[in-house]
This record gives sequence, structure tokens and C-alpha cells, in this order.
Amino acid sequence: MASKFETFAALHVPGDPVVLYNIWDVGSALAVVQAGARALATGSHPVADANGWPDGQQVPIDFAFANAKRIVEAVELPVTVDFEGAYSADPDEGGRNVARLAETGAVGCNFEDQVVGGEGLHPLNLQVKRIAAIRKVVGDQFFINARTDLFLKTQTYDDALLDQVVERGKAFADAGASGFFVPRLADPKQIERVVREVPLPLNVIAFPGAPHKSVWASAGVARISHGPFPHRALMKQFEEMAREALK
Repeated sequence: MASKFETFAALHVPGDPVVLYNIWDVGSALAVVQAGARALATGSHPVADANGWPDGQQVPIDFAFANAKRIVEAVELPVTVDFEGAYSADPDEGGRNVARLAETGAVGCNFEDQVVGGEGLHPLNLQVKRIAAIRKVVGDQFFINARTDLFLKTQTYDDALLDQVVERGKAFADAGASGFFVPRLADPKQIERVVREVPLPLNVIAFPGAPHKSVWASAGVARISHGPFPHRALMKQFEEMAREALK
């Protein structure tokens, strides 16, 4: 019988992407399970927003662990957690933090390369060390979805930027990453190049105005996340319902 780790990894099929409709608590997790999800993923922004903190590792780390554990214990599906920058730029400390996350029963995490609370991205050589340190302490099966925020930090999505994306993706793979996440990468031709040159299943994020998931599937995407957008839409609808009730 396949473990949750194996089940989750097997969902990442280029051309037949697993869709992760991001959740933030047990209630949202149960709703997405009822909708027919094959796996669950938290989003750092909705977790923060739903609990009154700003995004960017402002959610206390012990709360993040407790929230993950409650979700994992409430569902049968594999759960992966958006763990931002592992709450530390230091490779060893970040590794220890992800090891604590793994103890909640989560099968994986997102791990990003932007300097949380600072400017720009971590140098590639440091980010590689951070990923390798996580892999060393969590073992072979934990799914490290290594994220680059190159596309989030610019408005110029040219070949030079894509060269950097590919460079990072290859280096992340060599360091032990399980998947490659490039938020705001959307153009099918650029996606095809990343899929062709980076030996990791590619994760992109659905956003308002993005191509239909069938277009991304045809380009070779293996995973589609929804990030903060479901929570934002739900809260907007909730606000409108409250406004109508309070007239």
C-alpha cells in the first residue's frame, strides 16, 4: 500500500497536473475534500489573513505547526504546507524547522528563495545549501517544492529572466528538491522550456487572467496551485453578504 508520500509524489504528472485549491484551516480543508481533491495544500497568505497576521512569516511558527497538525489529523489526504522561507535564512536552522514541520504529518512543503522581510532573492549558492540542509534532515520522501520568485520580482518576463529560472531549477534539483514552483510563470512557450530543461515536476499558480489549466497541461505542467485567490474571493463574497444583511 502506497504511503501518503508516494501517493502525493505520484500525483505530479506532466500533462495531467494535480490541482491544489489552497486551504487555511480544518474547515476549508474539509470543504475541499468534499469537492473531490486528491491532495491538500495550505497557502501562507490565507493562513495569515484568516488568523489576523500579515503574510511573510508573521504567523508564529508554533501556530503554523499546530495548524498543520490539526489539518493533517482531520483528513485522509496528503497535506503539503506553504512554509515560506522555513523561518530562517540559516541552512541548518531552516532544516530543523522543516523537520519539525514533517513531524506534524505533512508530506511536503513549499520553500521559497526570496528574502522574507527583505529585498530580492537569496544568492543561488546559499539557496542550494538551504535546500540540501532540509533534504538531509527530512529524508528522501518528503516533498520539497522549491520555489523561485524571480517572476514575482519583475515585470519583464524575457529570455534572460527565463535563463535564470532554468539555472535555479537545475541547481535546486541537484540540491535535492522534489518539485519546482515558479509563481506567475504563465506563457506556455516559456513553460515548455522550463519543463524541457529542469528535471523536476513544474508547479505554476492560477491567478485571475491566467491561461486555462488545459493550456498549461498541454505545456507539461505537473501541478497547479491557487494560492491566496480562493480565500480572497470567499472573503469578498462574505463581505458582500454581510453588507446586504446589515442594510
